[in-house]
Amino acid sequence: MSGYESHRELVADCRVRAATDLFTHTWDPVVLAALHSGPRRRGDLRADIGGISDKALTEALRRLLGHGLIERHRFAQAPPRVEYGLTRLGASLVDGPLKAMGEWILHHGDALLAAQDDAAMEDQPTPT
Repeated sequence: MSGYESHRELVADCRVRAATDLFTHTWDPVVLAALHSGPRRRGDLRADIGGISDKALTEALRRLLGHGLIERHRFAQAPPRVEYGLTRLGASLVDGPLKAMGEWILHHGDALLAAQDDAAMEDQPTPT
């Protein structure tokens, strides 16, 4: 099999699409990173993340549960208490690709933002 054929096979692989989908929602990686230190209650997650709406957090938690990356544990007590934590699969994502992305951002984040600012300036209409 040539390199081109293996590349085409990878692009057509639904596993690749499933994996890249994990990064298409802004808050999903942030919620995963916030859970890296251990299980958290929903209110604690929202406070620690900052800037996330209740709706966005709810949607992110549902998606991550559906992907098997987090688990929900309900405690039988009054009032009811629910905690969210990483599954083994979720921890492997946080400790692997998300950690690598975090390191990349530390080294290249300023250059990335500068390039975005430059591109935005180029898109501005020139005054006449």
